[in-house]
Amino acid sequence: MLSRSSFTSLVVGVFAVYVAHTCWVMYGIVCTRPCPAPGPAKEEQAGGAAGCIWPYLARRPKLQLSVYTTTRSNIGAENNIDLILNVEDFDIESRFERTVNVSVPKKTRNNGTLYAYIFLHHSGILPWHDGKQVHIVSPLTTYMVPKPEEVNLITGESTTQQIEAEKKQTNALDEPVSHWRSRLTLNVMVEDFIFDGSSLPADVHRYMKMVQLGKTVHYLPILFIDQLSNRVKDLMIINRSTTELPLTVSYDKISLGKLRFWIHMQDAVFSLQQFGFSEKDADEVKGIFVDTNLYFLALTFFVAAFHLLFDFLAFKNDISFWKKKKSMTGMSTKAVLWRCFSTVVIFLFLLDEQTSLLVLIPAGVGAVIELWKVKKALKMTVIWRGMRPTIQFGAYNESEKRTEEYDTQAMKYLSYLLYPLCIGGAAYSLLNVKYKSWYSWLINSFVNGVYAFGFLFMLPQLFVNYKMKSVAHLPWKAFTYKAFNTFIDDIFAFIITMPTSHRLACFRDDVVFLVYLYQRWLYPVDKSRVNEYGESYEEKLKRKPHRE
Repeated sequence: MLSRSSFTSLVVGVFAVYVAHTCWVMYGIVCTRPCPAPGPAKEEQAGGAAGCIWPYLARRPKLQLSVYTTTRSNIGAENNIDLILNVEDFDIESRFERTVNVSVPKKTRNNGTLYAYIFLHHSGILPWHDGKQVHIVSPLTTYMVPKPEEVNLITGESTTQQIEAEKKQTNALDEPVSHWRSRLTLNVMVEDFIFDGSSLPADVHRYMKMVQLGKTVHYLPILFIDQLSNRVKDLMIINRSTTELPLTVSYDKISLGKLRFWIHMQDAVFSLQQFGFSEKDADEVKGIFVDTNLYFLALTFFVAAFHLLFDFLAFKNDISFWKKKKSMTGMSTKAVLWRCFSTVVIFLFLLDEQTSLLVLIPAGVGAVIELWKVKKALKMTVIWRGMRPTIQFGAYNESEKRTEEYDTQAMKYLSYLLYPLCIGGAAYSLLNVKYKSWYSWLINSFVNGVYAFGFLFMLPQLFVNYKMKSVAHLPWKAFTYKAFNTFIDDIFAFIITMPTSHRLACFRDDVVFLVYLYQRWLYPVDKSRVNEYGESYEEKLKRKPHRE
């Protein structure tokens, strides 16, 4: 069996290897090795199937961009298609954004799919008559469960002023319905990059169309649709009465490095959806890439990796601490109970808000651990008598009883302030805020109390520390890792979409930890006091004498 220090070293070592490997992979994606070509003047001598592949855009052809819509996933001619955008003399170096109105066919209004066909072809020639055209297909519709309507629970007033029949129909929808993607983002790779035919990157290869011109092989312009820019906030429900919908078509050039990176990120998001992530969950991941600068995104990766490491080490040390815990001397039982209650409430709130799984899963794991801590703190044992369980509580010693007195005294003072504030806040939100259901109001009231005043429930532990003039009973290793994660959470609070109250709670935790640090400095270590395992340093020396 590995010792705890060896196991931690192993985990850190694996983490370092993982980060180094990821950096190497990212370098290979961003920096593609070019073909060792002799130069443009000798292009005709560099041909061959396994030789260099030259960019067709280097010939500076006159291009045209055409966007069509159709309800069919495959088209062979210009039948049953609508031209919605035509850009003659298309300049691949100039970005643009145009909004057009798209006619919505009856099939699409009845939960059907509408496709966009984007063609890049020679100017003055129809796409299906041009042998050197490139095209790509993208659905303009997607399926998603509509967001439940929120109402005032007292007056029944809706947040939207709709026709009663439409409102009933919307409320009755429990199944995914067709939504309109109101944005279409196009990119063309503009670098005159010469690929090595013997080591062509697989990610770019599927977007490439090659033609033989003389003795050399050329690849036609690489047309790419940025699916990461399709956000949930831009979706619109398609009603049966809708005949036209707006579509914003935007274009910008893209480098080869960014193109390859974007392809890998889109594949990663698609994989998440295949594993069961909903459209909203995938949208949170998209937001990290789309709304963030690439350099800041790289920093975010390292921050996220260290967050994962510290999360693991904090969980490991926290569980180890409570597993070996024999005495509750110096530990606030009320704080443990409150931490468990608040963690479970926060988890239910995030679940009700349909928050991203990136936030929901760690919150769920934390709730399970807090429930286990309560069982340890109250010294609960479950005895089964047949099919009926019986719960028994252990007895406290004198030191634990004294700690419990301090704990009860602190909670008595806090109750005078907290209970009126929480009840008043719940009543105010019931009268002035709209909710989906009574359950939603109850969970929101609890969680607002947790977020707004929950840090005050840390005060009983601070009060116990003050009375005992010691902090030796606290799990400082776990605290240290959690402190690092708290400051990392401050960064994530601006990156990952989450409720505003949850974002403010991240900064609240900073203040609490700083108070704990002050107490650690104020009350130096007394080796005669019991530690977090109910033992003292001097008792260990008596049991284990020093060996010469």
